[in-house]
Amino acid sequence: MAANEKKLTRFEKARILGARAIQLSMGAKPLVKIGDSLDPIDIAALELEEGVLPLDVKPKK
Repeated sequence: MAANEKKLTRFEKARILGARAIQLSMGAKPLVKIGDSLDPIDIAALELEEGVLPLDVKPKK
């Protein structure tokens, strides 16, 4: 995650990881190099860590 982005709450993180894991399990191509684990949640967490998730979080005003 970039330094200028706000830190995600645990609820936002869970929602984002779950949504991306579903996409991956339905056949979406991973945006990171897959290591040892093929688990969609692990891949989604890696994508979040590297900042390449194709999802945005819009803060509620």
